[in-house]
Amino acid sequence: MLAAGAGRRYGKPKILAAQGEWLANAVSALTVGGCDDVAVTMGAAVVEAPDGAATIRVGDWADGLSASVRAALTWATEKNNVAGVVLHVVDTPDVGGEVVARVIGQSGRRRDAVVRATYRGAPGHPVYLGADHLVAVMDSMNGDVGAAAYLRAHVETVDCADLASGRDIDEP
Repeated sequence: MLAAGAGRRYGKPKILAAQGEWLANAVSALTVGGCDDVAVTMGAAVVEAPDGAATIRVGDWADGLSASVRAALTWATEKNNVAGVVLHVVDTPDVGGEVVARVIGQSGRRRDAVVRATYRGAPGHPVYLGADHLVAVMDSMNGDVGAAAYLRAHVETVDCADLASGRDIDEP
């Protein structure tokens, strides 16, 4: 769960939005959707992670989204037998467990899969990255771009517009 940023356009770190409700919803979506382990990246603000979620502190969070993604993927690669990672963001509060389950289902939990939720054709979250892609994704990222270029070249999409808007809330 990516939530380390300052949320400059939003006016505060989004991990704090709605008195922590967005954070709780996102962690719940991952858990209900079928993720075995859940961790939350934190940086600009550090809070208590919801029950069942680990905390990943991102010291270089100000470097941009890539720092948060890299921290999450590094955490995952240090675990044994990881087939893949689901990346989700704190600022899509209407995305629930059904969306996560659909993305994971489409991936088949394959090590070579890359699957992204889309909403009416627009790319969104969550994103499943099979373990075979984790190092290449980390190598491809820089600054506030994240894994966008890598995803464009490798992704399979699954439409989830019937389950959520997938709207990324950047402003209050």
